[in-house]
Amino acid sequence: MTRTALYPGSFDPVTNGHIDILRHALDLADRVIVAIGIHPGKAPLFPFEERVDMIAAVAEEAFGADDAARLEVISFDNLVIEAARQNGAAFLVRGLRDGTDLDFEMQMAGMNRSLAPEVQTVFLPASPEVRHITATLVRQIAKMGGDVSHFVPAHVVQCLSRRLG
Repeated sequence: MTRTALYPGSFDPVTNGHIDILRHALDLADRVIVAIGIHPGKAPLFPFEERVDMIAAVAEEAFGADDAARLEVISFDNLVIEAARQNGAAFLVRGLRDGTDLDFEMQMAGMNRSLAPEVQTVFLPASPEVRHITATLVRQIAKMGGDVSHFVPAHVVQCLSRRLG
């Protein structure tokens, strides 16, 4: 029986924090689906295809070919539990940085559990060295010309440089 996890988010861009949680998710699941949420009202910095390419390149470097092959990247524009059901995921992976994340994620887990009792939510604490990293802050710093090389993989730094000039 294959244990499949769904790790939803925007991944705009993928950060060292995302990679940290993915590493832990790969320890728990045989297959991890990175589910990029597509919201018509939001304008991401990177289009979906570029985020897929970034995740694939970074995963290969961070985890090696064998573990990177256990990742799949999809998009979803419906409820996360529907994406989990459609892709055979038994559990959702959610990273926690702090108590604020926990409060929000507990509410989401409760709602998801009510809607889909068969889909569990697993909380993975971020490692201390990446707890402060958010994609929103990375985008803001990069847009203002700051150095984000401590917060994202080298490949993502290059992508941000190309995107932002």
